[in-house]
Amino acid sequence: MSTQTVTRAIESDFEPKLIYVKLADISLIPLWAPVFADKVERAHETTFHVTKGGDAFDMELFANESTLTVDYLREMANGKRGGAYIRVMPKPLGGSVVVMTVPVGPNTTSAQVATVLEQELEALIKLL
Repeated sequence: MSTQTVTRAIESDFEPKLIYVKLADISLIPLWAPVFADKVERAHETTFHVTKGGDAFDMELFANESTLTVDYLREMANGKRGGAYIRVMPKPLGGSVVVMTVPVGPNTTSAQVATVLEQELEALIKLL
C-alpha cells in the first residue's frame, strides 16, 4: 500500500495562539512554504488563489481559533479534496507543538515530502 500522507511535528517555546495567527494569515504561506506557493491572493472570504511557477489553483482556508486548527484545502487529483491539515497544541509548561499532515503528490515520494514539510515547519517557527 502506498503512503498517501506525511505527518511531521515541531515543538517551540512560542504560545499556541501566536502560531495560530501566523498560520491563519494566508499571505505568509510563500514565506514559510515556498515550495507550495509563490503568491497567495484572496478570491472570496475564505477562498484564495494560489500561484506556484506556471500553475494556479484555488484553495480554501478553514481556521478555528478555539481549537487552534488551520486547514488549507483544494481540489486534488481524481476529484478528491485535500491539502494541509494543521493542529497547534499547547505544551503543559508553555510553548506549543505544531503538527501538520500533507498529501504525497503523484510525482513525489514520502521521503521528499517529509523533507519539505520539516523545512516548512522550521521556517514557520522562524517567522515568530
